[in-house]
Amino acid sequence: MPTLLHLDSSIWPSGTSTSRDVMATFRGEWEAQHPHGTVIYRDLAGEPLPHLTGDVFTAGNEDPLRATLASELEQADVVLIAAPMYNLTVPSTLKAWIDQVMVPGRIIGEQPSAAGTPVVVVTSRGSSYRPGTPRDGWDFVVPYLTTLFAGYFGITEVEFIVPELTSAPKRASRPEHIRLYEASRGRAHEDAVTKAKRLAARFT
Repeated sequence: MPTLLHLDSSIWPSGTSTSRDVMATFRGEWEAQHPHGTVIYRDLAGEPLPHLTGDVFTAGNEDPLRATLASELEQADVVLIAAPMYNLTVPSTLKAWIDQVMVPGRIIGEQPSAAGTPVVVVTSRGSSYRPGTPRDGWDFVVPYLTTLFAGYFGITEVEFIVPELTSAPKRASRPEHIRLYEASRGRAHEDAVTKAKRLAARFT
């Protein structure tokens, strides 16, 4: 049966966090398709990983934590990652996972051991960074993760689900902004269901 690696990183709990809620929709649909499958779950905000140190980097695959994280990634048939935009980039807790899991000669190198694994990223953001908006060009999450996975992990199938304007209800924004947020959130949940069904179908 297939294995899903599910990584949350929002500092907010379910019901408050858009990324957690959309992630839960994807996982729910995945588990509906594969009720006897395996889910490896890490809450990177609730149980943060330590930052990479020189000694740990030098130890590489001999470090128990790095070896465990690499093994989890290698076991995964699909990887589901929450990457809400914090200050124009990914949360530091997700960056810690990235730094730890990039074991030279295993996860990265001439023959990356998780190459070809599909990745779905839920990247919520408080504003909008679409072309034509005032903050067009300020999105450093999608380009960063796309380049990182393709360039180091050998993973070129990276899909993004992007709920926008998540801060609108919290800031009592204008009604049209709240409507845009609600529409974006709805599309994100629909997209999560569609992607989960499509990827799950590969392992029937």
